[in-house]
Amino acid sequence: MIHDAGRIALGENDMKPTIGMIVPPAAGEVPPEAPALYPHGVTFIAEGLGLRQLTPDGYDGVIDEVGTLAKKLKQRGASAIALMGTSLSFYRGVPFNEELIASIEAATGLPATTMSAGVVQALHQLGARRVALGTAYGAAVNDRLERFLSDSGFVPAGLASLGIEDVEKVFAVTEDMLMDLGDRALEVADSADALFISCGGLRTLNVTLPLERRHGLPVVSSSTAGAWQAMRLVNKDPRVEGYGRLLGQDGLA
Repeated sequence: MIHDAGRIALGENDMKPTIGMIVPPAAGEVPPEAPALYPHGVTFIAEGLGLRQLTPDGYDGVIDEVGTLAKKLKQRGASAIALMGTSLSFYRGVPFNEELIASIEAATGLPATTMSAGVVQALHQLGARRVALGTAYGAAVNDRLERFLSDSGFVPAGLASLGIEDVEKVFAVTEDMLMDLGDRALEVADSADALFISCGGLRTLNVTLPLERRHGLPVVSSSTAGAWQAMRLVNKDPRVEGYGRLLGQDGLA
């Protein structure tokens, strides 16, 4: 959750803020959803962790580099830092996610957030409690996601997954596969009132609204929730029409 003290105070005449993103792939490219949704008023830069496997061992191998990359982003001009990896921030539980945010802020003196924090805030924003889950992950990571959401006050209502461990395979997932994943998650869910598609590498921008229309429920995805939360961090209005319920709401409230 973002507190008022953790936001940048910006006036109308201030320079546009730069959001520094720590991303899992080694290439360190800005996730495409962020500039697609917010092409004006903010600059995005990124540094890559070099994550290879969507497994607890894989996360353990890179997580200690988060502080180093946060400092690099500050040196490059970032005015806020977002860790854009959902499983990277939830895999050790709720307290660890909070510690990650605090450690980034301590290392840089900048406001910070994580993709998991964005997802939690997005689900609260939509009034969701029982959440159907569609994920990229294998069983071990799915178990940790369900525990994280339960400890965050939600009820995991059913889960479907793609069973991916190799990070590179995430980027081969098509929009048709994502639509099917969302359908399967809601088919097995028990009275869900929202769908969450988890993994920041899944390109969900063009499937959120179709899934919402098909099932009559709000849809939150890692990629859009991460970009939405990053904009809130720098006190920018995150509303964008045409991409589902979350992005259509006043996210600064």
